[in-house]
Amino acid sequence: MKIMPCPLNGPRNISEFVYGGEVKAMPDHKNCSDKAWAEYIFYSDNTIKIVKEWWFHSASGYWFIAERHTASDEIIRTYDPSEIYKERINFDADTREANANANANANANANAVDAKSGEGKGAQS
Repeated sequence: MKIMPCPLNGPRNISEFVYGGEVKAMPDHKNCSDKAWAEYIFYSDNTIKIVKEWWFHSASGYWFIAERHTASDEIIRTYDPSEIYKERINFDADTREANANANANANANANAVDAKSGEGKGAQS
């Protein structure tokens, strides 16, 4: 049985954990291309080395980082993400702002088309 040393819950059976992907630098989500974002999400280096990985403890809902050697599968250490991440990226605010801007632009365009055609929004023929 393989044991994962969880930084919050101590040593636990590996079956309690879910792999979350490699920890790597995220591209600027506001300005990167679809290709760059897909490479960030789906591709990994896949070389023999010690990698930093996201792991999730299912029972407690806790995300943490593990350093693991890819050849031996040895877990070198585990720690809380706050050791390397000091700021939180909030994608929701960016999405709401982008949607609000898109809706405002769509409404402005619709009003401009109505004004050009001489048909007001409330006009019926």
